[in-house]
Amino acid sequence: MFYDYIDAGSWTERTYRANTERLAAIGLRQRVAVDLEGRQIRSTMLGRPVAMPVALGPAGLAGIFHPDGEIHAARAAEKFGVPFALSTMSICSIEDVAAATQSPFWFQLYLLRDRGFSASLIERAKAARCSALILTVDAPLLGRRYKDVRNGLSTPPQFWRPRVALDLMRHPAWCLGMLRTRRRTFGNIVGHAPGIKDLSTLTNWKNLEVDPALSWQDVEWVMRQWGGPLILKGLMDPQDIAQAARLGVAAVVVSNHGGRQLDGAPATVEVLPRAVEAARSVSAAGQAGPEVWVDSGIRSGQDVLKMLALGAQATLVGRPWLYGLAAQGRTGVDRCLQILAEDLELTMALCGCTSVDRISPALLMPGTHPV
Repeated sequence: MFYDYIDAGSWTERTYRANTERLAAIGLRQRVAVDLEGRQIRSTMLGRPVAMPVALGPAGLAGIFHPDGEIHAARAAEKFGVPFALSTMSICSIEDVAAATQSPFWFQLYLLRDRGFSASLIERAKAARCSALILTVDAPLLGRRYKDVRNGLSTPPQFWRPRVALDLMRHPAWCLGMLRTRRRTFGNIVGHAPGIKDLSTLTNWKNLEVDPALSWQDVEWVMRQWGGPLILKGLMDPQDIAQAARLGVAAVVVSNHGGRQLDGAPATVEVLPRAVEAARSVSAAGQAGPEVWVDSGIRSGQDVLKMLALGAQATLVGRPWLYGLAAQGRTGVDRCLQILAEDLELTMALCGCTSVDRISPALLMPGTHPV
């Protein structure tokens, strides 16, 4: 059931599939007789140097896919030199990850009905030296995810259901690993939210739901509470991106939540050029525009290159590092980052490009991309 939680979209999964299919359809121009010495994929995100323009995006339940999963991922990102974003719905807490790492990480916030508890999450992120806050704005309500319904994935897990019990019995190594760790619940919530001492009390506490009344005024409230670089994640429409730019956010993430929210929405690669244009229009009007990043559908370094060629300044990945984590723990996340970096550098070279700051639409085959 946890594999299906990662490897699934909402409703018919049309948007989930489109994210990867539209990227795969973009052709690359092969160039030859180019001096390829001195290749490098280093870049910056929010003014900080990164080993490549890729961050490990926030993912709820990562510590269920592998014991202490968020700690393993954060350490892998720190060693490699890329950002790591911790989800509000993580298993390891903000404090757990801060104690296990030296470099600042990012915290992703879902704005909850309980504004007081949301404010306390922000304060905890400050205390943990988080360098940026990500506010996810595309999930005021959850899309219909039929695989989770079929598998009985719930909070708390319904272990008494025959299908769930049989699923767990088939994975003794996973069960043993989870028994060995004390981190088996939502670490940022249980023991921190008022009246939430365990998973059984979490079920009926409605104030922990994401606030469906989220508005631009709430975004401004979060900016005031945080006081640092704010990243808005989940924007697809140019009007929304222009509004975010006018508010002065540090970055926007063009995202359809990996195809897990509005099924039928376009692939992110299809709307990315218009999103970049919308952000630049605010900058051209005399206001510094936000960095434009993108996620959803990225599975390789070639996909990263295509997104950069269409105007993104950086990318976030989710499923790739989760696959690695679930398969091999810390080693799997290390390997995921290595593969992405190697693929990005090699593809750049075969396209006749030696630096990420020289990537442009000229590397793509005409007629295969939305520019």
